[in-house]
Amino acid sequence: MVSMFQLFLLPFLAPVLHVTGVHYHLITSPQPSVLEIGTNFTATCSIVDTTEVTADDLYWNLTKTTVPRAQYTKVNSSALNVTIAIREDTPNYLFCFCKKRSEYVRLNEHRFQHGIFLKTGYPPDKPENLSCVAVQEKSQISTLTCEWETRGRSTTLVPTSQKLFVKYIGAVFNATPSANKAQVRFSAFPHFMSLEIWVEADNELGRVESERLWGDGNSFVQTSPPSNVQAISEKNFSTSLLINWTEPMPKVYLSLKYEIRFCRRGASDWTYVPLGDVSHDVQSFRLQKLEPDTVYMSQVRCKYFKEDQGYWSEWSANATQRTPEDRPSGKPDLWRIITDHGRNGREVEIVCKDPRPANGRITRFNVRIQDERAQSGSEGGEWESVAVNGSEGDRPEAVVLKTISLPENKFVKVHATADNSVGTSLKALMGIPKKTNELDLVQGLRVWRQEGKLQVAWKLPHNRTVTEYVVEWTDGDRRDWQRESRLTTTHTAIRGSLEVGVCYRVSVYPIYSGWVGKAAHAEAFLEENEPSGAPDPKVQGNAGHTKATLEWEISDSKQKCFTNYTLFYKSGKKVLSVPLQANATSYTLNSLSPDTHYTAWIQASSGRGLKNGSSTNFITQKYAPGEIEGIVVGVSLGVIFVFLLSMLLCIYKRDVIKDNFWPEIPNPGESTIGTWSPDYSLKAETPKESCLSGISVLDMDMCDAKCVFEEDKASLALKKDKYLSEEHSSGIGGSSCMSSPRQSVSDSDEGGDVADTTASTVQYSSVVASSGYKGQTPGPQAQPAVFSRSESTQPLLDSEENPDVAPECGRAARRLAGPPAMELQDVVEPLDFCPLEEDAEAAPPAAPASSYMPQLGGYRPQCQ
Repeated sequence: MVSMFQLFLLPFLAPVLHVTGVHYHLITSPQPSVLEIGTNFTATCSIVDTTEVTADDLYWNLTKTTVPRAQYTKVNSSALNVTIAIREDTPNYLFCFCKKRSEYVRLNEHRFQHGIFLKTGYPPDKPENLSCVAVQEKSQISTLTCEWETRGRSTTLVPTSQKLFVKYIGAVFNATPSANKAQVRFSAFPHFMSLEIWVEADNELGRVESERLWGDGNSFVQTSPPSNVQAISEKNFSTSLLINWTEPMPKVYLSLKYEIRFCRRGASDWTYVPLGDVSHDVQSFRLQKLEPDTVYMSQVRCKYFKEDQGYWSEWSANATQRTPEDRPSGKPDLWRIITDHGRNGREVEIVCKDPRPANGRITRFNVRIQDERAQSGSEGGEWESVAVNGSEGDRPEAVVLKTISLPENKFVKVHATADNSVGTSLKALMGIPKKTNELDLVQGLRVWRQEGKLQVAWKLPHNRTVTEYVVEWTDGDRRDWQRESRLTTTHTAIRGSLEVGVCYRVSVYPIYSGWVGKAAHAEAFLEENEPSGAPDPKVQGNAGHTKATLEWEISDSKQKCFTNYTLFYKSGKKVLSVPLQANATSYTLNSLSPDTHYTAWIQASSGRGLKNGSSTNFITQKYAPGEIEGIVVGVSLGVIFVFLLSMLLCIYKRDVIKDNFWPEIPNPGESTIGTWSPDYSLKAETPKESCLSGISVLDMDMCDAKCVFEEDKASLALKKDKYLSEEHSSGIGGSSCMSSPRQSVSDSDEGGDVADTTASTVQYSSVVASSGYKGQTPGPQAQPAVFSRSESTQPLLDSEENPDVAPECGRAARRLAGPPAMELQDVVEPLDFCPLEEDAEAAPPAAPASSYMPQLGGYRPQCQ
């Protein structure tokens, strides 16, 4: 809501607007001088001297942006308020406009708008952390310099000004700062006067002061560092140095206290002398508990003596001095380097370093070798002196005292002392045991990098009491070592100078009352370099069936640049990898695929990068060694087995084989000839054990047959025509039903060739006559003759074609194989009587009697 003060001013603003010569119908109020960023501002737009518009026709713009109506407040029909938030990005102009467009409004549009200029800014911030210091310039102090901090919030429209004030003895000095820093200069510095110091900051939105500083003028003083600092060495005091200096200001102006620090030359850690040990207003101090023959650097600084007042001066220049020498208080650092020659013994090189502490420059070492032949209680051996030449800078770190040859089954004791200009050190003892009697080694050795050093850790040996340890590190021919007391447990850091990118072989030796035990070894880098290259693998010999051995060489320069290798090999797109040890020079790839092309290469890696070596290619063999021989032997054994099995089958199945490859030829003489006459009734044939199905057997005595033939020849002559007429239908010598012609065998001259070579079957026919006894003519009730034929593929035997060859008397048994569909024929009982003599004489003189009827016309069609 509009304030009562704003409504009160409206009547007074209208005459003012008339005086300016411009008559506005819209008036905005108030007209602020400056607005604080982060607050809200409310403005009022009032309509005067017109009824053309009302408050509903008014709206507000921030420069060119319309203010939302939610921020409007209607006071009455002629006044409208707006409330806006003042921010850093708020536009600088606020306008009130009329949106009704009557003719009058359009002609006097400039009278229906009015605006306010918004001047925004921040109130001044309180200065904080005010501090002042009066720095000594040459021999006096004339300037007080003060600094403070502010948040720095200000705008170009509302700037903030600051001013430093210093007040003492009723006088006030001020100074205009630059970037929160100001100086006040004095003609004479108020050393013993009380000072009050503060800073003021103000702008159009207000004024603010900092916290005030109170104190003695000397509490703001920072003097120059002490001058002419010297360190003095006294011959009879090998562990102390006397430090002298000159104060920076006379005591009449300022009472000072001092602080001293010192360190060995080359060290980075300073040792500070306690403040309570140094009295104020002194100009000398004696440093104590120093090491003899050691170079020290010393520095001094000063400040106002009151506690927590004033500022320390800068440290003075270094005062460098060496402490006097003293008799060596430590033992020589005795060690050995052993080269094993196998059965030829060992070459032992005795080396020694200066005692710690040496308390001076060592000029010579004294060494004595005592072997096992020395008598008990007798020292044995003679002392030998080895001079140490060179100054401190170029003298060797370790001196070779002596080189001896030591058999495997011998041990020695080595004694050594060191001399300097003051005296001789204590005696050091080292025992080298027999090779066959070396003592236990430490367990679980580990070496790793930490905080720029190589850390070494191990475990105690089993069942042994260790007096100390020797930690040795080597790089090719370079070697160094350090001793560790058993009280340092089993962890230490290598204190020697190590190079970057060098692979060190670290060894830890346990010492048992002077006797050296076995060593445990490990390798490590202080810091790796990027690999310069990787080994190039080659296949050792020829690749096998499922494995291949790769070998390579590692040069020293490459081995010093990385910590590990990785072997890669691939077939097709499948890539496999195998991690390798850093000192490995060969590796066997197993589980490879037969008859496959492989590519292999080695990758060297470190914390700085990777490097691949050249690749090699190989093809695995198709067959494993002995596989071809195995196949040949297996096939041969299989062939032999099959052959033997076949032979056994041939032996056990010879009858089956004979039937299939050499079938039995039927005997036509054993064929059964049925009756030819179709009118002859068939008599059931009694089967016999030795007969096959479909076989008819006729038993007849040849003499009886002859008698029957002679007796019935008249009847046969009468039936000849009938037989001949039935030849065509009965199938004698042929068939009458669409059958292929078959060769017939006839006892007549017109029967055709018996030895025909065609594959057709040879038909045999016979007539079986059934008659009564000799001399009896069959009655009318006698059964007619039966025709029978045989389809055997074999020709007639000579005994059948030539009946005169057969015996005259006796029983003849003939068997013929009948057709496949033929049933068993009747069995004709044999005739057991002989023909009469007269009958035989009455036989026609024709051809001998035959049991076959003559076949006319050769082959004839037969029914199946």
